[in-house]
Amino acid sequence: MKRKSNKEILVKVLQHIGRYKIFLFCSIVLAAISVILTLYIPILTGQAVDCILGPNAVDFNGILGILKTMVIVILLTAVVQWIMNTCNNKMAYQVVRDVRDEAFKKLEILPLKYIDGHSHGDIVSRIIADVDQFSDGLLMGFTQLFTGVVTIVGTLIFMLSISVSTTIVVVILTPLSFFIAGFIAKRTFNMSKAQSEIRGEQTALIDEMIGNEKVVKAFGHEPQIMNQFDEINGRLQKASVKAIFFSSLTNPCTRFVNSLVYAGVGILGAFLAIKGRISVGQLTSFLSYANQYTKPFNEISGVVTELQTALACAGRVFEFIEEESQIPDQENAVVLDASKGHIQMKNVYFSYNEGQKLIQGFHLDVQPGQRVAIVGPTGCGKTTVINLLMRFYDVNSGSIQIDGVDIRQMTRKSLRENFGMVLQETWLKTGTIRENIVMGKPDATQDEVVAAAKAAHAHSFIKRLPMGYDTVITEDGGSLSQGQKQLLCITRVMLCLPPMLILDEATSSIDTRTEIKISQAFHTLMKGRTSFIVAHRLSTIREADIILVMKDGNIIEQGNHETLLAKENGFYAKLYQSQ
Repeated sequence: MKRKSNKEILVKVLQHIGRYKIFLFCSIVLAAISVILTLYIPILTGQAVDCILGPNAVDFNGILGILKTMVIVILLTAVVQWIMNTCNNKMAYQVVRDVRDEAFKKLEILPLKYIDGHSHGDIVSRIIADVDQFSDGLLMGFTQLFTGVVTIVGTLIFMLSISVSTTIVVVILTPLSFFIAGFIAKRTFNMSKAQSEIRGEQTALIDEMIGNEKVVKAFGHEPQIMNQFDEINGRLQKASVKAIFFSSLTNPCTRFVNSLVYAGVGILGAFLAIKGRISVGQLTSFLSYANQYTKPFNEISGVVTELQTALACAGRVFEFIEEESQIPDQENAVVLDASKGHIQMKNVYFSYNEGQKLIQGFHLDVQPGQRVAIVGPTGCGKTTVINLLMRFYDVNSGSIQIDGVDIRQMTRKSLRENFGMVLQETWLKTGTIRENIVMGKPDATQDEVVAAAKAAHAHSFIKRLPMGYDTVITEDGGSLSQGQKQLLCITRVMLCLPPMLILDEATSSIDTRTEIKISQAFHTLMKGRTSFIVAHRLSTIREADIILVMKDGNIIEQGNHETLLAKENGFYAKLYQSQ
């Protein structure tokens, strides 16, 4: 996807802010009131200075009245700023909530091709870390940008009312701050973008290592991983140092310009006061205004730097949000209800990557209730057939039909509800054992859950857990063994009893004795149901009605166990004998 420019990203951000116009309006109005009240203080200070006429000639009553007014103005300013900050917080965090919601919703409808082709850690980094960084920049922008701009305009008006010539000196020196801020902001953006991308790469590595820590330790791969992490961490350190270096230049550079402005105002104002064109009190007020006029340039420079970082992160998030979604269901999509299980694959062509051929001219006709076993060497396309049946991927050409209807003309939800799937890789969510079992049938009764667990031979180990079916487990299964996790996944299917089954090495992590019992349960379950069995151990598929022998994406042999064994120099016969 083409990278967006800063302008395009900013337009996107403003569109999201536009949903909360009331907070934006209130923030601008309150910023103006806050600045006017703040700028009224130097006038009062100047008046107080002018009340000191000379030795033994101080207007104490006048000063007391001015002090009372000051206290009221300061308290009112504090209240206005508190309300303004509340509006800014609400607006910023609601925008961030919306962006994160959109990102997570997009994650739910992205095609599996995107998930498989991108680092999971980078996706997590975009939704979590980048949105947080965007949030910080947005909040600083609202809090300081409005106030800074209004302060500049307000101080100009007040200074012009005191002395036009001195105000011109201030205005002439001011563009230096803009030049410095613009120069630094460009470099900060590039460094911040690089920093964000490297951080995503680092998150991906950490996420991968946490998920596969046992494998890393088992193969003694720690030194290589440490070297890899050090290399990424080193690049992140360099990018971060450069980003911080450029952003840290902003404050001292703009302060130098501010000091020049302040000195110029002080010298010129002193000459005017000596000539009697302004009073000492007015000079005091002007010096205060000159300081307040230049101060927002410091803040705005800091805000611009922070906004560059925020825009870089927002760009990555919006890039993710605008990724192409999976092809939606057709408007008049068929709802597959209680399928008979007649499956046909006609002249199917499919590959994960263009130019890398996989399945070519695939034909298959499975009658209702038949058990189809798929065997073949690793990478021949066994699991790919399952991905196509479940419509995790769409075929490049050809068609897959269930009961005479192309699966692309069905709703994905109804299609998948008609399949029960047990994979070699188990998936559990954080929650109770019962919640993990009833995933496909939330309204199941406790008796139904127990019956399914008994059929899957999972009931005995579940009862031994501290809280039985109410035992809470984590997404990785906690203390459960791989076999126990697989039994829970089998229990899910036993509970739903769908018309079609997919078993991809469903008993790979189960002991031999339990496997025999599970196979008996599956045998009962598969009666009258169209079933696809992907297996490496050929002894588990002897009773299949059809065995498809695949190689390089094509069916090279087809038949039952006895027929395929009888073929001289047959590929299946060689596989079977090797085991």
